[in-house]
Amino acid sequence: MTAVSSAEAPTVIDGGGVELKGHEIGGDMTVGFVRLPRGTDLGPALVGLPGDLCPCPHWGYVLSGRLEVRSEDGAELVTAGQAFYWSPGHAPIALEDTEYVDFSPTRELAPVVAHLTRPAG
Repeated sequence: MTAVSSAEAPTVIDGGGVELKGHEIGGDMTVGFVRLPRGTDLGPALVGLPGDLCPCPHWGYVLSGRLEVRSEDGAELVTAGQAFYWSPGHAPIALEDTEYVDFSPTRELAPVVAHLTRPAG
């Protein structure tokens, strides 16, 4: 078994109030500890990925806040206390300061993180 806390996980993204800490767990999954300030729209950062949306599935739990998660099928509200599954092809917007934990296939998450952390320009 493997366990990791947010304090132990390395920071992958930290800027503009957005924080992602991640750690590979179980061999092929990555746990992510995510903080998004109110008003964060990840849509623009996902431009250039397939469909300009996140192509990686995520399973998780919202600790605090509210998110609108857009997809080609519409939008869904996800709030504190809810578990979620986001299929490939989504883009979240933080309607409030939000914290959540998610689990993603490492192989599918890696290109998304590389895209989000690439140098500007």
